[in-house]
Amino acid sequence: MIGLDTKTRELIERVHASDTVAVIVAAGAGSQAVRDLLAVPGASRTVLEALMPYGRASLSEVLGYEAKTTVGPGVAADMARRAYRRALRLREGALPAVGVGCTATIATERIKRGAHHCHVEAWSSTGRTGYSLELVKGLRDRAGEESIVSAFMLRALAAEVLGESGIQVQLDDREHIEVRSVRYDDPIKALLAEHVETVTVYRDGTLTADLSVAGGILAGSFDPVHRGHEAMVETAARLLDDEVTLELSVTNVDKPPLTETEIRRRLGQFKGRWLAVIDRAPVFNEKARLFPGCTFVIGWDTAVRLVEPRYYGNDEFDMLRALDEIRELGCRFLVAGRSDGAVFRTLEDVQVPSGFGPLFASIPESEFRCDISSTDIRRGSGASKRS
Repeated sequence: MIGLDTKTRELIERVHASDTVAVIVAAGAGSQAVRDLLAVPGASRTVLEALMPYGRASLSEVLGYEAKTTVGPGVAADMARRAYRRALRLREGALPAVGVGCTATIATERIKRGAHHCHVEAWSSTGRTGYSLELVKGLRDRAGEESIVSAFMLRALAAEVLGESGIQVQLDDREHIEVRSVRYDDPIKALLAEHVETVTVYRDGTLTADLSVAGGILAGSFDPVHRGHEAMVETAARLLDDEVTLELSVTNVDKPPLTETEIRRRLGQFKGRWLAVIDRAPVFNEKARLFPGCTFVIGWDTAVRLVEPRYYGNDEFDMLRALDEIRELGCRFLVAGRSDGAVFRTLEDVQVPSGFGPLFASIPESEFRCDISSTDIRRGSGASKRS
């Protein structure tokens, strides 16, 4: 195999033999790393996608914003994060995922005024590691500098997948590698640091970051959990013929973010009883991005807020846009009735905008009614009127 030494080939074989999948994004250099990964048999088990955004517009689309400078450690980190999250969407099942980002400026047919340098980052659910290097100008031609950059990309990928890289990069004495590394031994800490998007909490208390969630989702503050939650989960699971997961957002539109201590206290209520997921998505269109295809189980009062422009800064267009995004992501709502003073309100009392009726389905009162709330319990008036 021309251009690929034995040690590098063996390392790539080990990466391909793992169950980790990856998305790679490289701008300015790094095509050799992609070529080497694809040249070794088994690449289809590892590489979900490789993107080479050379134009500014292409890079902006990958990043989700227009970078003031296209070559730097921050850009590489953002590329890796976006690559990781794309890998989560593209993977099958719950395979471990890695995103690799590379941005570089190296020798070309014209003389560049600035430095030749590269920045590489690899991102997984347990942390990220980045490398930055300024190359000595004139020491190598473009192919030589490309080889260095690509070696760092393979090194970053292997380190994240295997825990070690084994790749030695031949540098000049004047060249020095800057290494950045952040690791998380606890998924909740990773979530609070905005490193991962979700944490699934199993009934035995086991935590796993960034797993897909299917079926129904009952969103709430669960402060505290009460029999109404339990009855709603049982009813929704029966109507949907699917599992219902409890969802707790650590951020709230109207309240301060939950502390780590408070998160763990509330999660303690679920142990041995329910599957749960925690995230940082306070509104439903953000939740839909995390859980496409799911059915959100909500109460009448939540449904009212969902379709009232005043909850969107009095902007009806923003409200309609949010509902449209939820619909496009394949999500819908199952609405339970709730008491409003002496009146029991249902989906029929919600002014659903024209065209969005199919987005909502009602839980009949005969299937579920429990006139109790966490607020009542906190106020000391937790006696149920009817259950």
